[in-house]
Amino acid sequence: MAKLPNIHPGEILYEDFMQPMALSKNALAKQMGVPATRIGEITLGRRAITADTDLRLAKVFGTSEGY
Repeated sequence: MAKLPNIHPGEILYEDFMQPMALSKNALAKQMGVPATRIGEITLGRRAITADTDLRLAKVFGTSEGY
């Protein structure tokens, strides 16, 4: 069985949420009340999504926590 590559949550955030909504890193950061560098680092796979960031993303996108 072939192994699937690990996908960083930041890649999913960018490709499945931000791109379809034409939402920039700065705009998302402003809606979440976090620094834009945090969103940039997450989408580049350099930073994990913390519990606090997860809750903020859920609120912005109308998803459940941990989605």
